[in-house]
Amino acid sequence: MKLAWRPKAALVLPLAVLAVASLVALNELGYRRSAEAALSMAREQEKRTVLHALLQQVLDAETGQRGYLLTGDEKYLVPYQEATAKITATLDKLRLAYVGDAEQLGRFAELSRAVSRKLAELEVTIKIRSVGGDTENWMQVIRTNLGRDYMNATRDTALELIATADASMKATEIHIARSLTISRIGVTLAALLGLLAFMLYLRQTEKLDASAATQRRVLALERDGLENQVRERTARLTVLANHLQTVQETEREHLARELHDELGALLTAAKLDVARMRSKLVGDNEPLVQRLAHLSETLNAVIALKRQIVEDLRPSSLSNLGLFVALEILAREFAENTGIHVSTDLEVVQLNHDAELTVYRVVQESLTNISKYSQAKEVTVTLHSFDHHVEVAVRDDGVGFDMAKRLNASHGFAGMRHRVEALQGDLTITSQPGQGARIHVVLPRMPAVAAAVEQAA
Repeated sequence: MKLAWRPKAALVLPLAVLAVASLVALNELGYRRSAEAALSMAREQEKRTVLHALLQQVLDAETGQRGYLLTGDEKYLVPYQEATAKITATLDKLRLAYVGDAEQLGRFAELSRAVSRKLAELEVTIKIRSVGGDTENWMQVIRTNLGRDYMNATRDTALELIATADASMKATEIHIARSLTISRIGVTLAALLGLLAFMLYLRQTEKLDASAATQRRVLALERDGLENQVRERTARLTVLANHLQTVQETEREHLARELHDELGALLTAAKLDVARMRSKLVGDNEPLVQRLAHLSETLNAVIALKRQIVEDLRPSSLSNLGLFVALEILAREFAENTGIHVSTDLEVVQLNHDAELTVYRVVQESLTNISKYSQAKEVTVTLHSFDHHVEVAVRDDGVGFDMAKRLNASHGFAGMRHRVEALQGDLTITSQPGQGARIHVVLPRMPAVAAAVEQAA
């Protein structure tokens, strides 16, 4: 019996090993294919969802625009602004989804252009309506049917992308079904070859799953801990940056006051001494008279330099005359010093001290960058007040720059962005080589300030 059993055992063992190996291979292959297919379906489903959301956002923006055009009530601009704000993020998300697909990326580019043209058409009609233009003006824009054409182009391109995603999902479903059929046949054959090996494999799989679950829990705990550390350190760095900025402004104010009071008094006393010496000079001593005159001119130059340094450190015009006049003076002095023509479109705004200083510093830093790098011939500075926010923009017609390179290498831009974001504002920098640059800042108005302005109006 033993002799008869051993050949059978010798045959069963290779079959069992083969069964286990086949089962493991089939399961692994089926798992990978299914995982890849599921991931592909999830990506396609996400594309469909985002495309539908984009169409809804464009429709919401158009609905808000039509409501505003027909009624003139600015409450209709709220859904329009919300929709346009979401559209940019939605397009960015879609761009990332289509990065690996050259053909679909081209279709997405068409969709992006159609959406941009539609938003431009909406913005043009809203601007015409908001400045109090005649109804016929914005009606002429609508009668051109450009908006309808752009909307149709947006809808058609989006539906094509959605249809492509549906076809891909359908093909993936067929692939999954085929893989499952092959896997079932293979599993059945492997089970017939060696049930014992299959049971052993299941036990081992359970152990592996338990180990993987334990590892995932450990990794999740470690990830949560690291995320908490990152949030804490980010918060600390933000607080530190705000503190350093406050300290810097305080030191500038202190230094400006010391220069104005102490150094100014000394220079004024020296100038008076020179004048007194000239008045008491007896006889015809031309060399001495010339030296005293030169000394007086030098003292005047030093006093002017001291005044300029004090103004750069802490602009007295901002503290004494307000933001409107301070920006006018800053623009005029910049034009006089650089020879660049500066156009201003400023409104009187009501902001707290920190916000006014932030606006002044952003404009000052922008003009400094223009004088150093832009080679511009004309600069435009605008300041406009709205119900809940204030907008500031500095535009030049200079050589422009590559934003990807300059923004990462410039501490000036980083400083401006930090100042604005510390006040819950938003800073946008747009530029292209040869097309100038534009710095745009949106700062929220404090509720108390907004109420005071409405009451005054």
